[in-house]
Amino acid sequence: MDADFNYRTTFADHDLVAMKGTVHEEERSEGVNWAGQTLSGQVFEQCTFHRCDLSKALLERCRFVDCTFRACDLSMVRLGGTSLQGVCFEGCKLLGTDLSACNPMLFKVGFDQCKLDHAVLSGCRLKGTRFAQCTMTGVELSGADLEEALLEKCDLRDAVFDRTVLRKADLSTAYNLALDPDRNDLRGARFSVEGALALLAKYGVEVG
Repeated sequence: MDADFNYRTTFADHDLVAMKGTVHEEERSEGVNWAGQTLSGQVFEQCTFHRCDLSKALLERCRFVDCTFRACDLSMVRLGGTSLQGVCFEGCKLLGTDLSACNPMLFKVGFDQCKLDHAVLSGCRLKGTRFAQCTMTGVELSGADLEEALLEKCDLRDAVFDRTVLRKADLSTAYNLALDPDRNDLRGARFSVEGALALLAKYGVEVG
């Protein structure tokens, strides 16, 4: 167990529905299995989740404020109307997770060494968001605002960029990048040499 975890908070499955509307403050949960369960309508403030399974859980209309998820599985979690305000994901799986369903008000997230393959971030406001060493295969970023975002050493294989705002974004260490410069806002964005050449591929430009 990490040194940060000095106690464990657990909830029995039969209590999950009864918890609707509950406010949780500075609670820490480790190793809890909520897969496929319902935790809708709850508020979590400054809470930490470690090695918890929330895959396919229903978290509609929840509010997470200054919370941290570490090594958690949030694949296909349902987040309709849920607020993520200052939420950090560290070493988490968010495979196929639709983050575009979240409440856009005060939406602020960060991802460190996460698996975001086929996640949906369409239309999300991600200005200044940091993605560090994440796998983002097939991630949907159409219409997203990634102005001044940092995509540090991220795998962007088959990522979908369309009408995506990338002004002043730093993709200089991202790889497997392919996007149409005519269909996205790239003003001031930073790319590696390989990334810049990939942008020119549609024009048949060859360098060497």
